[in-house]
Amino acid sequence: MKRLRKSHDKKIAGVCGGVSHYINPDLDPVIIRVITLVFGIFNPIVWITYLVLAIMLPDSEYSF
Repeated sequence: MKRLRKSHDKKIAGVCGGVSHYINPDLDPVIIRVITLVFGIFNPIVWITYLVLAIMLPDSEYSF
């Protein structure tokens, strides 16, 4: 069973890296970071969701 976790490949909190690995392990986390940034400029709910995920998600038990 796949679980959403923070990534060790982090720039801020590891949320975007964890989301990219959850969607597809071969997906580059930079793509998710750019999408988050673009949508976050227009919608502050994205940043609230990011902060909630940064607090709630457990750390990854493995390095990917």
